[in-house]
Amino acid sequence: MAGIIECIPNFSEGRRQEVIEQILEEIRSVKGVKLLDRSSDPSHNRSVVTFIGGPEQVKEAAFRAARKAALLIDMDLHRGEHPRMGATDVIPFIPVSGVSMQECIELARQLGQRMGEELGIPVYLYEEAATQAERKNLANVRKGQYEGLKEAIRDSARRPDFGPQELPKAGATAVGARHPLIAYNINLATADVGIAKQIAKAIRGSSGGFASVKALGVMIEERNVAQVTINMCNYREVPLHRVFEVVKSEAARCGVNVTGSEIVGLTPQEALLEAAKFYLRLEGFETRQVLENRIAE
Repeated sequence: MAGIIECIPNFSEGRRQEVIEQILEEIRSVKGVKLLDRSSDPSHNRSVVTFIGGPEQVKEAAFRAARKAALLIDMDLHRGEHPRMGATDVIPFIPVSGVSMQECIELARQLGQRMGEELGIPVYLYEEAATQAERKNLANVRKGQYEGLKEAIRDSARRPDFGPQELPKAGATAVGARHPLIAYNINLATADVGIAKQIAKAIRGSSGGFASVKALGVMIEERNVAQVTINMCNYREVPLHRVFEVVKSEAARCGVNVTGSEIVGLTPQEALLEAAKFYLRLEGFETRQVLENRIAE
């Protein structure tokens, strides 16, 4: 069986459906690539797309999508709750089957070089593909966001791995290789974004929380609710239910309830089964008891 790679690019557009559709058409145009999921958030003004395929096909689809996004998205006009630095903000490659992490790293470097040379977009390699230790963390790469990077990119410490040392209107892109990540949001019964920020600080690794968790407190304007937006970078080390329970507990300390949570994009089945086992207090449960798993066997 040929190797399969998952790619989950994030685009800085979550409101103009016609723009998002044009980007998706670029991905669909590559033979051998399967578009699995897309999720757009107007408040974040961001779309997360998931597709899979062979290494060369996935790399080509990512390039075409980034090229189209650069034509359609002007970062000088972009506003949204989610941190961002480019029209195509991030492009991670994730090994699924028959492909090593090292192959995904090489793929990231090849794509980054091509984007820099052909599109004139500054590219920073991050996570497993990072060429500098501090760039493994996406937050460090994206520090200052698009507006701050306009000046910072001229500093030697912020020089991109590929492309010009100046920022076009399409901004910059982080390209990398990583393990599966779950994008997980928890909504609070309050419009006080300060509470969400306080909770995010309590759970994220950079401020003393869970080492493999990244989190921010944001405001979802159209719903008038504060949200803790979370990246679960290692769901086996820190499961979904553990983070949910800590957020619920921290919110209760502030006199606030959790109204619900959401997963953006796709998630491994294992992560949901672990949450089910925790909340249902299942004893001796095995994944082979899942009907679909037995059918697949």
